[in-house]
Amino acid sequence: MLFTRRSLLTVAAGGFTAAGLGVPMAWAVDLPKLKKKDKYKVGFAQTESNNPWRLAQTASMKDEAAKRGWQLVYTDAAGSAAKQVSDVRSMIAQKVDVILLAPREEKPLVPAVMEAKQAGIPVYCIDRSVDASLAKPGRDYVAFIGSDFVKEGKMAGEAFAKIVGGNAKIIELQGTIGSSPANDRMKGFKDAIAAFPGMTIIASQSGDFARDKGRQVFETLYQAHPEATAVYGHNDEMTMGAIAAMEAAGKMPGKDLMLVSIDGTKDAAQAVADGKIAVLVECNPHFGPKAFDSIVNYGNGDSVAPMLVNTDRLFTKENIASYMPEAF
Repeated sequence: MLFTRRSLLTVAAGGFTAAGLGVPMAWAVDLPKLKKKDKYKVGFAQTESNNPWRLAQTASMKDEAAKRGWQLVYTDAAGSAAKQVSDVRSMIAQKVDVILLAPREEKPLVPAVMEAKQAGIPVYCIDRSVDASLAKPGRDYVAFIGSDFVKEGKMAGEAFAKIVGGNAKIIELQGTIGSSPANDRMKGFKDAIAAFPGMTIIASQSGDFARDKGRQVFETLYQAHPEATAVYGHNDEMTMGAIAAMEAAGKMPGKDLMLVSIDGTKDAAQAVADGKIAVLVECNPHFGPKAFDSIVNYGNGDSVAPMLVNTDRLFTKENIASYMPEAF
């Protein structure tokens, strides 16, 4: 049975039950098992390939598949949630053993997860999750593998508050609306700076995790709020776009405006070394080894934790040199 978005919302409300069982359909089907094999056919549904973080993530998946001799069915949704749902459906039709899904947005990708479950194909959500009110790790998909985005935002906020002495008027460049990293990095940062009355977010808008969009959004917000003293970018690409806009306007990043960012790209790491970014929180993109190891464990019948969280680090000018060789 294929789920539509409407039927999923009905499931969440408890109004759609499996015939004769009296329980929501999402609960009526057990989490799919995985037959033990020497080599698996794995689908990787990437959300987009427009920035260094995504490229590094894809390379990690491809490299690990090649290393193990597994077949990787790779798709790129090019920033479209609708295309990504279609990509997952194509993988189901191709009868892949496992699907690794990097959801473009939380709610629109729930139907894809549920359809794979109904087809008996285990799914992992990679680096982003889907709406937990409609689909849960350990019940509807095997696990979420990725960073604790709330913690990333909190780390960024706490470290930045110390550097600026608890005083800043902040422009926030949000990630893709509806995505878990945007939602959670916003929450973590706000929670952290709530302890500092002198720190306020005076403007916030989505730059869609893209460099040029981040530049455009910063230009617009800064023109409307010239009193801003800081910028919080949900990812490095938007932050680098903001830096380009500042420099074009004759402003000095790191002096006229302080910056805090998340990801750990090579460009951002260099900007930290150059004094342009004050705080950089890592978001590790190298998912291949952990994801493929977990597939093996699941196929062996081992217990897999529903949340497999990466460890991320924090960098400032004092310790960035040690990270530069591994920046992506």
